[in-house]
Amino acid sequence: MKSRIALLDYGMGNLHSVSKALEHVGADVDWIQEPCCLEPYHGMILPGVGHFGDGIRQLRRRKLDGLIMEWFASDKPFLGICLGLQMLFDCSDEEPGVPGLGILPGRVRKFKADPNRRVPQMGWNQVSARKDCPLFAGISPDSYFYFVHSYYADPDDSSVTGATTEYGVSYCSFGWKGSVYASQFHPEKSQKNGLRMLTNFVGLLQE
Repeated sequence: MKSRIALLDYGMGNLHSVSKALEHVGADVDWIQEPCCLEPYHGMILPGVGHFGDGIRQLRRRKLDGLIMEWFASDKPFLGICLGLQMLFDCSDEEPGVPGLGILPGRVRKFKADPNRRVPQMGWNQVSARKDCPLFAGISPDSYFYFVHSYYADPDDSSVTGATTEYGVSYCSFGWKGSVYASQFHPEKSQKNGLRMLTNFVGLLQE
């Protein structure tokens, strides 16, 4: 039986490419725009591109924040992508005063201006992952993934850092806490390595 994934659609995600990549690695995908019964689903994915505050407001307007919290209580695998990682943290410098989901302790900070580095970071960069993180199984150390972002996660607790990347600062490019995984990079745009990561995620759903 195929794994069934709830892909959260709150109007700010790159859903088409994420959905196609998941289908390519053998998953069934449903786009979820409002609260629903979660029992049929084996995994949940929160994609996202754009502004932190807008993303949080859209989630709350559609009452998907409550659905996410319900999912976390089930301890089933969850994957955040790009803005979907940032919104898991407590807050962001992109819009101070707007609380995030608070699943991962820490804040999201903006890259400092640097004449040698363009902001946003846009393109391929190396990701140095922890060897014990299951989503990096079968992926060579310090492999390249595709990034597009101006802000980065700064966890309070280093134990939730599943991987780091250098871009003027060494930052958390992959968060991991129990069954919660989140990538700042876009696995759906990262060719072979990204597809392998999504394959690994789908594999968790079948365990």
